Amino acid sequence: MTPERETPNRERMPSGARERTPSGATATGRPRARLDQPRSPRRRLLPEWDPEAFGRLSERIARFLGTGRFIVWMTVVIIAWVLWNIFAPGDLRFDNYPFIFLTLMLSLQASYAAPLILLAQNRQDDRDRVNLEQDRKQNERSIADTEYLTREIASLRIGLGEVATRDWIRSELQDLMKELEARQDGHGVFRAERSDRPSGRDVDDR
Repeated sequence: MTPERETPNRERMPSGARERTPSGATATGRPRARLDQPRSPRRRLLPEWDPEAFGRLSERIARFLGTGRFIVWMTVVIIAWVLWNIFAPGDLRFDNYPFIFLTLMLSLQASYAAPLILLAQNRQDDRDRVNLEQDRKQNERSIADTEYLTREIASLRIGLGEVATRDWIRSELQDLMKELEARQDGHGVFRAERSDRPSGRDVDDR
């Protein structure tokens, strides 16, 4: 039998030892993450909700908490609660003096009202920030349009300064008429002087 050829680059491994699989980016056993497909969503322990719908609900609750109707209804409920637990029969009372359960309910209502009001204020601040940004851009466009119109009006005024106006043309025409009348008067006088002179030669010329 021919002996097995040993590769010079490989080291001799003891019997029973396992070959190590290559690890890293070139490993074939590990599943590769594909970049051309979106990652599958992970399971969440907390329930999912629509933040926009929750924000609108919190704004409605905050608006209701800031009205006089809520104060009136809360006052009526507290007075009825206290009167019932004072004057009702003993077996029908559910919160005797010092009204610990009422205090707990009011504390619970305040603990939920404060975050809801803060959430509504944050949403209002975001809307105000967006409105301010839009107003700033609108003001910039208005300023740019005003500057453009100002430059156009200035160029028109400069151009109109070189255009002949009606008064200037009228004054020029009047000057021309006066000049023509003066020339006509001069020609008439010259013709009259020439008609007074004799047609023949002068005596001195003879």
